[in-house]
Amino acid sequence: MSGYDAVALFSGGLDSILAVRLVEEQGLKVQCLHFVSPFFGDVRQVSVWRERFGLDIDTVDVGEGMARLLAQRPAYGFGKALNPCVDCKILMLREAKARMASYGARCIISGEVLGQRPMSQRRDALHVILRDAGVKDILVRPLSAKLLPESDAERRGVIEREKLCGIWGRGRKEQLALAERFALPVIPPPAGGCKLTERENARRYWPVIVHAPNPAAAEFRLANSGRQFWSNAGEGPYWLCVGRQQSDNERLMRNAVPGDALFKLADFPGPLAVGRQFCDRRWPEDVLRDAASFVASFSPKAALHSGLVQVLAKLERHTLAFSVRPARETPCAWGERSWEAVREELRAAEQERQKR
Repeated sequence: MSGYDAVALFSGGLDSILAVRLVEEQGLKVQCLHFVSPFFGDVRQVSVWRERFGLDIDTVDVGEGMARLLAQRPAYGFGKALNPCVDCKILMLREAKARMASYGARCIISGEVLGQRPMSQRRDALHVILRDAGVKDILVRPLSAKLLPESDAERRGVIEREKLCGIWGRGRKEQLALAERFALPVIPPPAGGCKLTERENARRYWPVIVHAPNPAAAEFRLANSGRQFWSNAGEGPYWLCVGRQQSDNERLMRNAVPGDALFKLADFPGPLAVGRQFCDRRWPEDVLRDAASFVASFSPKAALHSGLVQVLAKLERHTLAFSVRPARETPCAWGERSWEAVREELRAAEQERQKR
C-alpha cells in the first residue's frame, strides 16, 4: 500500500473531491479514506467513486469508535441534534494519522472550509481539532489553506501553499468554479447524510446511549431499523424494535445477535420484532408475553381477529409460543421516545458537561 504522498478524509461530497484534486494537481499521489459507521458513510458508493473520479479509496470502519464516543459523551458536546461534529472529526483524523505510515504518506488532507459549518468549521474549532487530533504538523486543508496558519507540510514544500485556495463561508460559487476547472464528470452534493444530525434519529439513539451497558456499533445498527419502543416496567428498561415492512424485517434479522428475542406471528402476516437483551439479562416470561401481544397489534389481520393469536418468541436455545390478544396498550406500556423529551435530556447533559 506504500507509495502515496498523502491520505485524505474522503466523504464523497464535493469539497472532499476538490481537496484531493488540488493536491493531485501538484503531482502528489493521494490515498482517500472513506469512514463508515452506523451513522454515516456508504460502502456501496466506493466503487462508483473510484470509477467516476479515478481515485484510490479505502474504507475505514469507525463504528466502534463512534459508539464509544457517544457512550462516554463527546468532550465538545452535541450539535442541534446528537451530532458530536468536533469529536467526530478528531476521531477520524486520529485514525488517518495511524494509517499514514502504511501508505508511506507525509501529510493528511481534509476538505474542511473555514466558516462553512457552525459547529466544527469555525476558526477556533478548526484549531481545537488540529490540536486534539495531534495533526498540527501534518494536516492541510487545501480549500481554505490561505486563510489558515501555514502547515509544516507546506513549509517543507510537500505541498505548495500558493496553489491552494482561500475559500470561506457557506457559498459554493468557488467550489463550482473549481469543479468546472477540474472537469468533474458530475457535481456531487455537499457531504451530508450523517444520521446523528437528524432529530428522528436522535430520538432513536439517545435511549440506547442512556440505557445500553457499553453500547457498541451493533446497538446503533439495530436502532436504524423499524420502530423503536422502550418499556421501564419491572426490572427494565426493555428495548423492542418492530419492523414496518419487509425491508425492515430483513434488516432487523441481519442485525439481531445471539441472545435477542425474535417475535413473529405464527398464523398471520405481520412484522418481525427484535427484543435486545442486555448483558445476557433474560426478559422474564411475563415481559415476553406482553411484547408478543404488542407485536401482534401491528398485524392488521391479527388485530381484526376476534380471538387469541399465536406469537412465537424465538430465543437462543428454544422457542416459546404465546396465545395472546393483540393490544397496543399493555401493562409494559411500550412507547417511542419523543424528540422533545430527548432534547430536554440533551440540554441537561450539556449543562453537566459544562460544569466539569
